[in-house]
Amino acid sequence: MAEILGWEPRAPIVAKCDRKRVLSSWAPLCGNIVPKEFQIDFSKVRSLSPQQFVEKLAEELGVAGVVAGQNYRFGYRAAGDASDLVRLCNEYGMRASIINSVMDNNQESVKETFSSNSHEKGQVSSTRVRHALAKGDMKYVTELLGRHHRLIVRVKNSENVFRERKRLSVPRSCLLNLAPKEGLYENCSLVIGDDDQNVVVPCRLVIDTTDIHLELLDELAPPINTNTQYFESLGIEFSDSKV
Repeated sequence: MAEILGWEPRAPIVAKCDRKRVLSSWAPLCGNIVPKEFQIDFSKVRSLSPQQFVEKLAEELGVAGVVAGQNYRFGYRAAGDASDLVRLCNEYGMRASIINSVMDNNQESVKETFSSNSHEKGQVSSTRVRHALAKGDMKYVTELLGRHHRLIVRVKNSENVFRERKRLSVPRSCLLNLAPKEGLYENCSLVIGDDDQNVVVPCRLVIDTTDIHLELLDELAPPINTNTQYFESLGIEFSDSKV
């Protein structure tokens, strides 16, 4: 979508390979069913009117119901709003649920930053998460996301990966999602393997302008060996620390 709209590319908050884990955490809120993600090429829907968009959902994709926030806009040039969505869904035999915005409880610390944004009503947004990451305030990031931020590092077949027993240094080019501000982060966790069979080891992390440096803190932890099948990627989960 960024390329089509001419936006500057930027790293995602959640790595693409980590989205399934995040969706799985929503299962208790979805009748113990893990939501599945289905992506539509934005270029194929960007020119649709609100009615055409809802018609596509109902007749081509077989959607039974939709959930959207109260500030949701859709259709060409964002012509449709939440009330239009409810009306059109009723016409096409779909259920529509509009939910209230989740509000940020930490308003004062970011009041000046967002005061000039007319769309900013104090709601939790990806913009606020990016702002908190840029400040290195991981406690605030956790409050906004409702979970700890996990940084994903691709190390398989990666050049310039330096390892020495319980230390690992990787170029920032290996990051698959958005890292926080440069600095030292204590009380992090290294997540090795997938979530069905993973190993979690306490660690500390230093992020500088070119690399990230990881040190395991558990004396019983095995040396870091990136030649194993578990190290196609690493997960680094942050605590509620502040750089």
